[in-house]
Amino acid sequence: QVQLEESGGGLVQAGDSLQLVCKVIGRTLRNDGVGWFRQAPGQEREFVACIRVDDGMKLNAGSGQGRFTISADLHTNTVTLQVNALKPEDTSVYYCAAVFGSSPTYYSTDYDYWGQGTQVTVSS
Repeated sequence: QVQLEESGGGLVQAGDSLQLVCKVIGRTLRNDGVGWFRQAPGQEREFVACIRVDDGMKLNAGSGQGRFTISADLHTNTVTLQVNALKPEDTSVYYCAAVFGSSPTYYSTDYDYWGQGTQVTVSS
């Protein structure tokens, strides 16, 4: 079985930082793509960042304005999203997604496995 578990969300103030962690269970990450998406109530699911685990190729949404950094740790089988200088507009449920044997993309439909999300709430 394959499961993705997100953690690290919470209630923070504008300007704070968070480190969101995606733990992949049931698969040793190798030639795989892992992405982060977010979705606020009434909004479409939005791409945040992704990484190709074997060589570290990364993509980031331009709307992040350089505040999002994605990284992979093969020792712990995790992918981390570092989010700095949080704004109220960043408030969303953040989801981890994975696709095996393929490069990650901007599109949610390209991913096969999803976590259940971690809530990030940013107060002003």
